Amino acid sequence: MYLAIKDVKPLEDYYLLLKFENNEERIFDVKPYLDIGKFQELKDKNLFKSVKISFDTIEWANQLDLDPEFLYEKSYNKS
Repeated sequence: MYLAIKDVKPLEDYYLLLKFENNEERIFDVKPYLDIGKFQELKDKNLFKSVKISFDTIEWANQLDLDPEFLYEKSYNKS
């Protein structure tokens, strides 16, 4: 299922609150990825908080982005 991301908010402890185009809000935990490649740069909290919407997904100031399908699949429902 392909759903575009319409909003993103960085939360404490390397979590992201994602709002998808179907208005579903989901939580994505970035911590499991912080020791992999370019993700290591996100340990800098200021860089982590730079996350924004880019086209139909999210992107950080270091040009790291993630596929919206991956984000949906690996996130869990907020409620």
